[in-house]
Amino acid sequence: MADAKVIPFDDDRSRGGAQRPPRRRSGPRRPGDGAKARDVKAVPSVPGRGHTDAAGGAAPGSTAAGGAAPGGVAPGVEPQAAEAGARGGSRAARRDTVPEQALPPEPRGGGGGGWDRRIAGGLAFLRRRLTGEYDVDEFGYDAELTDQVLMSLLRPIYDKYFRVEVKGIENIPADGGALIVANHSGTLPWDGLMMQVAVHDNHPHGRHLRLLAADLVFMLPVVNELARKAGHTLACAEDAGALLERGELVGVMPEGFKGIGKPFSERYKLQRFGRGGFVSTALRTGSPIVPCSIVGAEEIYPMIGNAKTLARVLGIPYFPLTPTFPWLGPLGALPLPTKWTIQFGEAIPTDGYPPEAAEDPMLMFNLTDQVREQIQHTLYKLLVQRRSVFF
Repeated sequence: MADAKVIPFDDDRSRGGAQRPPRRRSGPRRPGDGAKARDVKAVPSVPGRGHTDAAGGAAPGSTAAGGAAPGGVAPGVEPQAAEAGARGGSRAARRDTVPEQALPPEPRGGGGGGWDRRIAGGLAFLRRRLTGEYDVDEFGYDAELTDQVLMSLLRPIYDKYFRVEVKGIENIPADGGALIVANHSGTLPWDGLMMQVAVHDNHPHGRHLRLLAADLVFMLPVVNELARKAGHTLACAEDAGALLERGELVGVMPEGFKGIGKPFSERYKLQRFGRGGFVSTALRTGSPIVPCSIVGAEEIYPMIGNAKTLARVLGIPYFPLTPTFPWLGPLGALPLPTKWTIQFGEAIPTDGYPPEAAEDPMLMFNLTDQVREQIQHTLYKLLVQRRSVFF
């Protein structure tokens, strides 16, 4: 693998190593053919027989309503059925006068409709995949695939394995562009994926988080395509600005490889936030900055060493050595089931600054330091409140 070229977030140069795929849009999505209401014709009443009208109600004088035909037994009706109707009629009518516990259990079988809908939805999804009748945006984001497949795969890890607790989700705006800035840790970037699920599943408006990733992500086979489909893009000012101007929710982790690859002894100590490129982009677009603190990711792979020579040979930023990896082989790559907390802080507005503020280095430094200090302070507070790493 060639040496990974990391492009700073605040670099406005054209991207080299990882190229954005040509802007394309698959065939237009066909509007779903909704179920058409069928004309319901009224069934003509038959003298002496019970029937229901078009709305499902019992017709006057029918045995379905609990009434008896003149003479007690209607023509063509078995005596047992007439007797049952005389004793109380339909179950719906009896429910008004008889306690529910006294009624016999209703036959099962009504739950099959849910499975039918799921199977039909799955077949329709496969058909759209095969025929190309789905939409992707200019960055390659596939909303349908993300919602129905990728989120479904990540959700059990989020809910059952890491048992993520989310706080402050109300601080994320209901609409419009916003930049979420979070700490980065954990040797492998599970924290970004869990933050994406946290926003998607907990925000009252179901917003999608578009993460900015290093170009190494887009140089790896399979990972590259999945990252594009999930809505992620290169960590550069051009892509971030385009997404924010479109009103998207964008996530960035300014520590980069310095944060994710730091040793276990420096856990929860924020690394340098670069030159403040994310602040400059937020100022240019007038987007609020939402600080985000993640506790729990530092312990999933306790990094006790770094094989730097092997990392240079493989062309990767670091080669982690943990208590289980590489000693246990693939099993050592399994993260520890720590308990996570993700807290979103109060948004820092930027729309009150003039347009030329994005070129003011002192202002960018102050805002960058403000965001960093708020994240660090929240990390310390969450660590004090945490009872255990795993519970």
